[in-house]
Amino acid sequence: MCVLGVLAEDLPRIADGIIDTTDANSLGLPKSEHVKTVHIFSAKEKGNHYANGVVMTSFKNRLYCMWQSSLKDEDSDDTKVVYSTSFDEGLTWSRPKTLVAATDQYYTTSGGWLVSGDTLTAFIDIWENSLELRGGRTYYITTTDGKHWSQLHPVMMANGEPMAGVLEQDPYRLPEGRIIGAAHFMPGLHVSPVYTDDVTGHVGWKKAVFESEDIGKQSRELEPSQYVQADGTLVMLFRDQSSTFRKLASVSKDRGETWSKPEQTNIPDARTKQCAGNLPDGTSYMVSCPANDKTRWPLVLLTSRDGKTFDKALLLRSGERTDLPPRRYEGKYKTLGYSYPKAMIHNGKIYVGYSTNKEDVDCTIIPIE
Repeated sequence: MCVLGVLAEDLPRIADGIIDTTDANSLGLPKSEHVKTVHIFSAKEKGNHYANGVVMTSFKNRLYCMWQSSLKDEDSDDTKVVYSTSFDEGLTWSRPKTLVAATDQYYTTSGGWLVSGDTLTAFIDIWENSLELRGGRTYYITTTDGKHWSQLHPVMMANGEPMAGVLEQDPYRLPEGRIIGAAHFMPGLHVSPVYTDDVTGHVGWKKAVFESEDIGKQSRELEPSQYVQADGTLVMLFRDQSSTFRKLASVSKDRGETWSKPEQTNIPDARTKQCAGNLPDGTSYMVSCPANDKTRWPLVLLTSRDGKTFDKALLLRSGERTDLPPRRYEGKYKTLGYSYPKAMIHNGKIYVGYSTNKEDVDCTIIPIE
């Protein structure tokens, strides 16, 4: 296997002095009057107390938000995928409805959205209870009206076999149509970039040439997101399970077919899921908690004109108690802070969906201008 070599200048970096990591609450960043946060779902005494894996999209003049929901604990057998909708640009949201429920054989988590013409696809990760090592497969359901959904179908690889892994939640469509993403393959959770030229994202997925580091039940690199640099180079950012508390990055110069071995960057990361992408003018962005430990705050947006040096930062949510509420309910892996942000672009705004304390579902809206 030949893995692409990476040049230091291709790796993303954060410019010196942009954030102050000695300020644990806000990284030295001021609050902006242009940033607005909307509550999509708040856990109540009677109802589910766990929420995570928040992903948003827009489809036919409506916004959609999906997440995984359970009574108390992370990845418990009752975990299901629910969704809410908004008709007013994300200011108010409907009560959540079940998208795909758990069964006696498996539980379900959110796999992300993909819009193709008049069809909205919801990817659903199916986690089989009988597996010795935790792992899952990716399925999908579709709708043309946002009300009536198809049955579950397996996402298929190019060789005709079902995808034996869970798809990461923000597949990226290149201008010419190819879809770039990543999946965590069984046994266990071992990440690999994947790509397909099928416009629906339902079939034709191929594993890219990629070398990850095996650390047992999973790869060191997990939960990536991707964007495109100004020169066309693809970048995939990873969470580092080896606890360097720095993002790992890999690059591709052949439309996602071959990737460099992931290298450590200088960008702080709280060892959590992040997101990345491009604004309509090509500006690269990433949203994460750039902390030097497992503290999942503050939530910050970083931007870069060339996709290499991130030299602007915007505070989305701080660690101040006036911003970050206390956790109200106990549960397994109920991490404090802002977990697993995923962003989308809609009508001149960036919408960042995430869970707060893994019990509430929030959306922060930032005008691109």
